[in-house]
Amino acid sequence: MYFKDAYSELVHKVSWPTWGQLQSSAIIVMVTSAIFALVIFAMDFTFRNLMEFLYKALY
Repeated sequence: MYFKDAYSELVHKVSWPTWGQLQSSAIIVMVTSAIFALVIFAMDFTFRNLMEFLYKALY
């Protein structure tokens, strides 16, 4: 009974996105992920260089 109801709901009641909507969402996710990756890389690079500079200046 549960599986029959679940199947019926998935087939008749769920509104699935179109192929175009899926592509658009995937592109948005990829661009956003790339931007976050670049921001994290820039923060890491800056912090690493700052720490190296401070360690060399202090020791």
